[in-house]
Amino acid sequence: MSSESLAAALARAGSPVELLRNLGFPPSTFPVRPEFTNWRAEQRSWTETCALLDQSHHMTDLFVSGPDALRLLSDVGVNTFAGFGVGRAKQFVAVDPGGHLIGDAILFHLEEELFDLVGHPMVLDWVTFHLERGGYRATAERDDNSAVRRSGPPRLYRYELQGPTAAALVEQVSGAPLPDVRFFGMAEFTIAGRRVRGLRHGMAGQPGFELFGPWEDGDAVLSALLEAGADHGLVRVGAKAYSTANLESGWVPAPLPALFSDHPLVQEYREWLPVARVGSVGGSMDSADIADYLLTPYEVGYGRTVRFDHEFIGREALERMAQAPSRTKVTLVWDADDVAAALGSLFRPGPGAKFMDLPKIRYATHHEDKVLRDGRQVGISLDCGYLANERAMVSLAVVEPEVAVPGTEVTVLWGERPVSAKPAVEEHRQVEIRATVAPVPFVDFARERYRGR
Repeated sequence: MSSESLAAALARAGSPVELLRNLGFPPSTFPVRPEFTNWRAEQRSWTETCALLDQSHHMTDLFVSGPDALRLLSDVGVNTFAGFGVGRAKQFVAVDPGGHLIGDAILFHLEEELFDLVGHPMVLDWVTFHLERGGYRATAERDDNSAVRRSGPPRLYRYELQGPTAAALVEQVSGAPLPDVRFFGMAEFTIAGRRVRGLRHGMAGQPGFELFGPWEDGDAVLSALLEAGADHGLVRVGAKAYSTANLESGWVPAPLPALFSDHPLVQEYREWLPVARVGSVGGSMDSADIADYLLTPYEVGYGRTVRFDHEFIGREALERMAQAPSRTKVTLVWDADDVAAALGSLFRPGPGAKFMDLPKIRYATHHEDKVLRDGRQVGISLDCGYLANERAMVSLAVVEPEVAVPGTEVTVLWGERPVSAKPAVEEHRQVEIRATVAPVPFVDFARERYRGR
C-alpha cells in the first residue's frame, strides 16, 4: 500500500475528481472462492433454502476497548447509544462536519468496554483518526481483511446463514430451540462443542444469523454446519453471488467518503490518511466538483439512524438537512433490450459499450453513473448488477423526489467520457440504458414481510 497521504496526492493531481477518476484501484473484492457451483444457483439459495456465506475474509475489524470507547463512538457516530448494551449490534454511520457520508459499518458491543466495528475501512479509519487525536482512554486493534493482511489468519471467523430454512438449520446444529432474538440482537449457541455468537441478521432480505467466534474454532463449526445443512438444502455461496446480495436488500456498500471539504478537521484527516484507503471513482458522472459525488444519510435511507440526543461530528449540518427535501434511494430496473444491446456490442466492430462483468458490474471502488430524465440529470446510479432470481439487471440509485415514484422511466448513462486511466477501463463508447424506478428493497419478501417486522 502506498504511504502517500491523500493530501499529498491531491496536491499532485490538482483536483479530487482528477485524482479519483484515474486512480488504479479496483473495486473491493471478496478474497474467497468465486463460485462453489455457479453464481445463478447460489443466488437462488437464499430465496429457496439456505445460503452459507463466508464473511471471514473480506471485511476489516476494528476492536475498540477502554473506559472511553463508547464516548469515542458516540462522538463520531450519528446513532443513539441509549440502551446500547452488551449483546447488541447496530449499523454505525459517520458523517463529515458538513453532514455528508463518511460511510457505515456494523458495530458489535461484545463486552462492557469492548466493541468490534466491522466493515469497509472508510469508517474504521475515521474512528481511528479521532481516537489518536482526541485524548480518549481507549485503544484500537485493527484486523485487516485477508486481501491486505500481512500474515496469519483473521482473528474471527464469520459465517452468514440466510434463507427460509436457516432457522431450522441453526436449531438442528445447536441442538436447542431458536432463541427469541430481535433483529440486530445477539445470542449464544453451542455448535460442535464450541461457544458461538450469533447476530440476528440478513443480507438479502431473508432471515438468518451471522455466526462468529475465534478463528481456531472455525473449521469445526463449518463442518457441523455443512453436515446439518444437508437436511436443509444448504448451499455454499461464493464471492460472485455474495457481491450481489445488497442489490436485493438495498444497502449501498461503497459511497464515496466525504474527505474533500475545506473544514480544518477534514484537512487534517487528509494529511493522516493514505491515499490507497480512498479508492477510485468510476462511471459517467463527470462533474468537476467533487461535492456533486457525495451522499447524505437521508439520501441512502439512514435517516432513521440519525438521532439528535447527543453531540457528534456533523450534527448541526444534519439538523439542517433533516428539514430540507432530500433525494430518495430507489432501485432502477434496467431495460432488458438495452442491456442486451450493450452486451452484444462486444461482438460487433468497436468500440462497443463499457464491458459489463456479470453478476456485479462495478469496475471502480465507488461507482456513480448519471441518471437522466428528458436529458436532465435527476440522480446518481450507484451499485449495479444482475439478479438471477428476478432475471433483471438493476442498480441502486438516489434520485430527486418527483422521480422516485415506482414506474417512472429514466435513463442510465453507462460508460465514461473521457475514458479514464483506471486499469479496468477499456476504450468504449457511452450508451443510454432505459430504466424503470422500483422500490427499495426490490425483492417483495424483503419489502413486504422482513423489513415490516
